This record gives sequence, structure tokens and C-alpha cells, in this order.
Amino acid sequence: MGIVKKYRALFLLLAASLAGVACLRPPGQKNDANTLVVWEQEDALVAPFLDSILNEFKKQPGNENLSIQRVHYHTEDLRQQFQTASIAGSPPDIIIGPPDMAGVFAVSGFILPLDGLFDFSQYSKQALGPVTMDGKIWGVPTSVGNHLMLLYNKKLAPQAPQSTEELFKVCPGLVRGKNLSYCLAYDMNEPYWLIPWLTAFGGWPLDGNNPTLDTPAMLAAVKFYLELRYDRKLVPMECDYNCMDSLFKEEKVAFIINGDWALADYRSRMGDNLGAARIPKMSSTGRWPSPMVGGKDMMFSSKLSGAKLETAKKLAVFFTSDENQLRQARELYRIPSVSRLAAAPELQRDALLKGSIEQMQVASPMPMLTELRAIWDSGRHYLGGITQKKMTPEDGLRRMQKDCEGKIQEMMR
Repeated sequence: MGIVKKYRALFLLLAASLAGVACLRPPGQKNDANTLVVWEQEDALVAPFLDSILNEFKKQPGNENLSIQRVHYHTEDLRQQFQTASIAGSPPDIIIGPPDMAGVFAVSGFILPLDGLFDFSQYSKQALGPVTMDGKIWGVPTSVGNHLMLLYNKKLAPQAPQSTEELFKVCPGLVRGKNLSYCLAYDMNEPYWLIPWLTAFGGWPLDGNNPTLDTPAMLAAVKFYLELRYDRKLVPMECDYNCMDSLFKEEKVAFIINGDWALADYRSRMGDNLGAARIPKMSSTGRWPSPMVGGKDMMFSSKLSGAKLETAKKLAVFFTSDENQLRQARELYRIPSVSRLAAAPELQRDALLKGSIEQMQVASPMPMLTELRAIWDSGRHYLGGITQKKMTPEDGLRRMQKDCEGKIQEMMR
């Protein structure tokens, strides 16, 4: 049985339970034949670009009478509101968001499978993988990214280390010579940051739909965490996302592992002193760390049909045109989802985009599976216990695996 059929009843029940806790359609929102309603969860820096794309689309021949209403939500609010509106029969026409939303929406029957509606051969595998499930494609990738990479301050470290062995050699001198608090910062208690190191040891958090959290590769990865933290003292002892972000901005660390979403902000602060590169190769295994990669996707409500569906299709094609994809890369440092554009000269000339693209090319598509939510929740709890030495790695991983399996079973009831 396919994943979609397997979980459809579950998510219809979950969506129905939300129907009484959120409004169905924002006040003033129209839903006539000449209006496209678009919901999104972009941050304030992205909104001007998105509005310009929508406004330019309205100027295209045949769209003179078209109105587009853009409504913004925070990520979790968008997920909840879309489910609520869909179960009530009054969803927006289009949602733009990260691909991990697509899994929930697809199994609920709230979004359309898009095979046959678009030429998907032009998109990169890293862009399509996160919105592919049961052999069907559930979103049009507007960018590929949300992947972690190594960012560095060229004032403190002119070059990025290519391997962990090189990192270990460079860091002690940097900390002493530049009077740094630490050499490297990242969110050690958030399992998303563990994935690159896990893959460097040959692991992955899933085997099909089954969690693989208590494995030799996972054990090697968390022991590497402890080595960085306690033995080599290269990373802060206690540091969440805000902490690592502040340390990097205040030039108290030379390196940070962060996502492409931070590039525009860091570039505005650091200018040409900001560098981007692959996370260093694991010297003991010879493998490049492979972070999860997703991006942003345009998903269509299953209520869309007829002329409105055709208009929505044209908007997706317009959004992913070469011109708009390259413009998005220039303004937002987002990698085009159209594979051939990664080699565009203007992208390769930009050192930050080039570094981001090089990391993306060894990244692994984030699975479009609802089980990931259980993995993140269990991983977050027990990874913190392991890194704070409240439990041994072996015991922590056994408990993490058991807890995750229990969460998945609860989802299936």
C-alpha cells in the first residue's frame, strides 16, 4: 500500500480536529474566478521579492483582470490553517512553503499531484526529491536549499578547512591568535545539524519508513559530537541557534554551520568577509557530510480546477523562468531549482552562491515522509541528554530509537 493511502484516514482525522480552532479564510479574502489566493510563510526580507513576482505576473498578457491575494502566516500556523481551511472546503488556491509540509497535505488529499501538468525534467533531483512520494510529485520547486553549510569570517580565517583533520589543526591557533571564544559554532542539540555528520559516517535516519537511530553510524556521529565539545573544546558547551548566530556575528567564532537562509543577513553585515564552503570532509571515513536539502515549493489545493488551475500553472512556470530564478538567486541567495542554472556564470562568479551550490551538490533530498516529525522530536530530546552527558551515547540512542518507534505507532493508530 502506498504511503498516501496508508495515512490518508489518519490525517483527515487530524485535520478535522483543527476545524474549530482557526478561522477558515482571512477577513476580506476573495475566492472568485479572477482571484488567486496565495498563502506563504516567507520572512519579511523575502516579501518584497515575492510581491514583485506576483505583480509582474499580473502584467502578463491575459492577466489584466487577475487579482492575487497574498496572505502571510508563520510556518506552523500555515500548516494548521491550510489543513483547517481544506477540511472545511475553503482553502487558498496555492501555498508556498517548505517541502516537509507536502507530506501532511498529500496524505490528507489536500493538494494535487502535479505529474503531467509540468515539465519536471528541468528541475534538479535535490529540488524534486523532497516533494516526491509514492512516485508522484506534489509541488513545483521554486528554489532548492534550506541546506546547512560551513560559513566563515575571512577576517579570522582566510580559507575554509577542507577536512576535519585540517579543522583540528587550524582551530587551536585561531582561538589563541584571534582571542576567540571558540573556533566553530552550531546548534548541537537540534538533530537537523546532526544529519551532515551522520552521513559522513555512512548513516541516514531512515530506512524506508523505519527510523534508524540506534546504529553504528549514529553512535559514531554522536561520539564525534562529544569529541568536538569535550575533548577538543572547539564548540560552545551550551549553545542553541540564537547563541551560535550571535557568536558568529560578534566575531567570537571563526566558523559556523548554518543554512542558506542566513546568507543574506550575514552578507549585509560582513560584506566580502563572509565565506561559504562545504562542511569539512570527515577524515576518518573520507566522506563529505551530506546535509538534508529541500527548498521552497508551490503546492496547489486539490480544489483547484478549470481556468483557475490553468492560471495557477502559468504562475508556477513564470516563477521558475530563467529570469526570475536568477533574480531570486541574486537577491535572496537561493539556488535555482532549475538544474541547468546552477552552472550560470553569474552564479558561479558569486563566491557565496558558488559555495552554497557546491554544498548542495553533495546534499541529500529531505524525505517527504511524516515519520520525520517523530525523528526530529525524539532526536531533539535524547540528543540533548547525550551531549550534556546526562546519559551515555549507547543508552541515549537506544531510548531515542524506542521513543521514535512509539511516536510513529501513535501516528498510525
